[in-house]
Amino acid sequence: AVAPLGQVSELAEQLEERLFHLYGFHNELIQERLQALVEVLERVEAARAELRHVCCTVEAAYRDLCL
Repeated sequence: AVAPLGQVSELAEQLEERLFHLYGFHNELIQERLQALVEVLERVEAARAELRHVCCTVEAAYRDLCL
């Protein structure tokens, strides 16, 4: 039995609506995760800068002790 054209059209519309809803949901999730990643990368960069500063301080102290 072949479904009437109206039924097919209605099913297609429902499917499109569900896909649109899913896309919106996943898009929101991806945005949240990207924001979290940006925050983590900022913290990593801050830690690297701090570590460079510590290394320079230790290097300067070592030079002062040796000279």
